[in-house]
Amino acid sequence: MAAETSVGVQSVGRAFHLLHLMSEAGGQMSISELAAASGLPLPTIHRIIRTLTESGHVRQNASRQYTLGPRLVGLGESASRMLAAGSQPDLRELADVAGETANMALYDGDRAVYVAQVPSHHSMRMFTELGRRVHLHATGVGKALLSQMPDSAVRRIMTSTGMPAMTDRTITDLDVLLQVLAEIRERGHAVDDGEHEFGVRCVAVPVPDAPTLTAISVSGPESRLTAEVMERVVPLLRATATAVAKRFA
Repeated sequence: MAAETSVGVQSVGRAFHLLHLMSEAGGQMSISELAAASGLPLPTIHRIIRTLTESGHVRQNASRQYTLGPRLVGLGESASRMLAAGSQPDLRELADVAGETANMALYDGDRAVYVAQVPSHHSMRMFTELGRRVHLHATGVGKALLSQMPDSAVRRIMTSTGMPAMTDRTITDLDVLLQVLAEIRERGHAVDDGEHEFGVRCVAVPVPDAPTLTAISVSGPESRLTAEVMERVVPLLRATATAVAKRFA
């Protein structure tokens, strides 16, 4: 019995490992890519993927690659609500200290979805409807999410979603976006300088080791969220991201 239990637990662990690898790769991988990334034998991967496909947690597309399946959506939505609720105190402290609106967004379906927000105390403040889905290339949280992916996944997502111009500052060239993402990975934070909405500025950071790709941001009118203020806010964001990550542990 102990041996059977051990094997069962090992299979569960391997199944989650494969799902995480697919998520980190942008949600889609082939069997050979899974084998190379996981180091597991092909027969083992075939067996696990077949089980996950039958349960709806993975599906095979027309190109015979495997993608994250629809059964994960409900799990993700439930987890998002719990994570957002648990992180509310951290966002509230961030908004109080930074003096501007604090936001949390997750990667979902090739978009960034806002799951938590604490508005600033200013009469003129940023407000985003919870559950709102936005393009990744044009927002601070979106670029912070993309910076956690390999360039191959970014290319796939941008090819699928396109890169529409929200303002005249929006990045609409994929090569330019990839260069910006390389800079974000190096410095550790992303900036939306009126790229999604005129007059609105946002600075965002990834949340490390989150169960799903997550980012937090501070947003406000560009008249208040100046370069000097953003320089002060970035360390606050990083400290908050670390605090949020600990809640995930």
